[in-house]
Amino acid sequence: MIKDKSVQCFLDELAGKAPTPGGGSAAAIMGAMGAALVSMVCNLTIGKKNYEAVDADMQALLLRAEALRADLAGMVRADVAAFDQVMAAYGLPKDSDAEKATRSTAIQAALKRATEVPLQCARASAQAIALSREVAEKGNRNVISDAGVAVMAAYAALKSAALNVYVNTNAIRDPDFVGQCVSELETLLAANENAVDEIYALVKQRL
Repeated sequence: MIKDKSVQCFLDELAGKAPTPGGGSAAAIMGAMGAALVSMVCNLTIGKKNYEAVDADMQALLLRAEALRADLAGMVRADVAAFDQVMAAYGLPKDSDAEKATRSTAIQAALKRATEVPLQCARASAQAIALSREVAEKGNRNVISDAGVAVMAAYAALKSAALNVYVNTNAIRDPDFVGQCVSELETLLAANENAVDEIYALVKQRL
């Protein structure tokens, strides 16, 4: 599995000639890094002197961040699988009218799956942004800059995942599906743009 490989191996594959792993996998990794940094700040706050009042909050936040990290890491493989499904659909025979119809149906189904995966990544990345706010507000000031890196990594994941939603919906012929996906995505983007700026500013104030 890609997520179990070394960082160097993943980067080498990302830089290679194969189309996977690509931007979707990179987005998931960025989101997972954001969640991991939230966990790091939690771990360096829990049990520390002067942070007793937020200990329970940090323990609860740590559980949420770790669950989110696992979800995002799993999306690396899901993104590759979705892309492979699209390529397999495009590779189906198209000699007869029946084959063309079967191929077209398979392509549309694969494109929908290839849209759902980055949309899931966008949702999870938005959750990571929300968690980074809490850890930025309450976390150990000695590592508060890491809360800032967390929110920026999660935001990069959100914006990157959005591009993969857009590129796939462009080829989908189901307007209801496209409208629902794009509407949800743009709500996530709009809601988090200001949030990221606020969290980043909060981190700078606590440095």
